Amino acid sequence: MVRVAFVEWPDGLIAGGREWDEIRRQVDLVGPDLLVANELPFGPWIAKPADVDLEVAKRSIDANDRGVEALKDLGVRSVISSRPVLGPICLSNEAFVIESGKYQRLHCKHYLPNHEGWHEAKWFSPGSEAFTCAAVGSLTIGVLLCTELMFNEHARAFGRSGAHLIAVPRASGINTERWKIAGAMAALVSGAYVVSSNRCGAADDGLQFGGFGFAFSPSGDLLEHTGEESTIAVVDIDPESADRQKSQYPCNVLEWCKSK
Repeated sequence: MVRVAFVEWPDGLIAGGREWDEIRRQVDLVGPDLLVANELPFGPWIAKPADVDLEVAKRSIDANDRGVEALKDLGVRSVISSRPVLGPICLSNEAFVIESGKYQRLHCKHYLPNHEGWHEAKWFSPGSEAFTCAAVGSLTIGVLLCTELMFNEHARAFGRSGAHLIAVPRASGINTERWKIAGAMAALVSGAYVVSSNRCGAADDGLQFGGFGFAFSPSGDLLEHTGEESTIAVVDIDPESADRQKSQYPCNVLEWCKSK
């Protein structure tokens, strides 16, 4: 079994101070092997305005660079999240895993919303790399950053590549029902556990984040979730259960193509 923790962390989080000390205490208390953090977890959410501010972008990079170092010091063997890095337009949103203190880049976010509160297409360049799994300890893991969860073909492909876990760092709003549906479907089509963390509460400008980190089993059942009473939750993942599920419906459905 692999003990996996997931969270809902507030907007504007900084690596240091009383709030971070409480997060460290909570993580120590549950003692996970792997922590899935939310998307771009440090500093304020910058993509609410449509107009890009390069100074704001630089501050976001700096806050998350310091945050990566803080994540390395949590005492957890592996951590999955994302951070802003310089990109062709302004920034890119880079998924990563830290394992035993070593940073590994995975891919940059492909699907970028562009609507009120989430003008990510203005601030970030889309990634072009393939969605590939990474070996993290005894697990094969795929990562989908927030909106990428809505595109089931990638969850299905992760399952075909042997993924035991799909990690989903998010920064999403208060409509959590659609995310529950997407998480359950990703688990069903991949035969993998799906574990997601999210921002929570209100930003300084009034934008509301929905919290509700969740974990789904490989058969699409909700195992656990976070909420106001508990901003961290933990599940035990059994890789063999995910392997068995891949021979079950709907993972075992063959794809048929008609020649023209």
